[in-house]
Amino acid sequence: MQDPLDALIEELEESDQPPAQASLYRLSNLGAKEMARVREVWPGLPVGLRRQLVTRLGELAEADFELNFGAVFRLGLTDEDAEVRTAAIDGLWEDEDVRLVPLLATALLDDEAPAVRTAAAKSLGRFVLLGELQRIRPEPHTQAYEALLAACQDTTETTEVQRRALESVAYAGTEVVAELIRQAHAAPEEKVRVSAIFAMGRSADTRWARHVRQELFSPNPELRYEAARACGELQISEAVSALEELADDADREVQEAALWALGQIGGDKAQQILERYSHSQDEATRTAAKAALDELEFLHGHLSDLFTRLIRESDG
Repeated sequence: MQDPLDALIEELEESDQPPAQASLYRLSNLGAKEMARVREVWPGLPVGLRRQLVTRLGELAEADFELNFGAVFRLGLTDEDAEVRTAAIDGLWEDEDVRLVPLLATALLDDEAPAVRTAAAKSLGRFVLLGELQRIRPEPHTQAYEALLAACQDTTETTEVQRRALESVAYAGTEVVAELIRQAHAAPEEKVRVSAIFAMGRSADTRWARHVRQELFSPNPELRYEAARACGELQISEAVSALEELADDADREVQEAALWALGQIGGDKAQQILERYSHSQDEATRTAAKAALDELEFLHGHLSDLFTRLIRESDG
């Protein structure tokens, strides 16, 4: 009986269309010897097929967390085609292996394709966060931070790459990053200001509370959305009334962001608002409000119960 991987490789070599989904599962959790066989045939596959393969594997991995196509995505990082490289970086979005940092940093600073640099900028953000949480060694954290900072400060870089780099480096609470966020918020391009508000939320720095609240009623729904999310991330209790208004925003995504933020902020008023919306006639609103209520209970309910028990015990 033919080995399933051999059968898959044979199918890849004989067609310019991707195999059936069931066959693609064979590319999950490849060992070193198996990957060597894939690496041998990969360059000879049509570019269109390589693009479809990496994109499809990314979709499968997102739908099923038990699938691991990391070895194939790493192969795609050095593909001669920019679309394949971009899809490969996107496919590694949950991979926390610090050995990826130098590869992603090189892609961000040296790749000729803006789409690849943009993907690398977004991907490096998780390593900055892991470093801030002290879950990885200082060296890869510093390398990710410095590469992102260089991209932010490169005046020849595209706006898209710069703003994605800013969003990723925002996890680092340095004054250099704070100044970059401040400059971005004052920029004339709305997309850059959107990224500035996004970065404010990621920074976990309450110095931005006033700026975030000011954008809650921006004419631009993208800014309202990011401002609502940032209010939740920064847990700005003073924004609860404004978020209540945004829960009836004309833009569906802004509505859901406002409800989510109320769940993050917590408190009696936020809970009352979410309970009201959890009985909405609109199914999407009900679902968003109930999910936010669950988050509120998880984030704030247990802590409140603990304080209540401690008070009762001390009174007793």
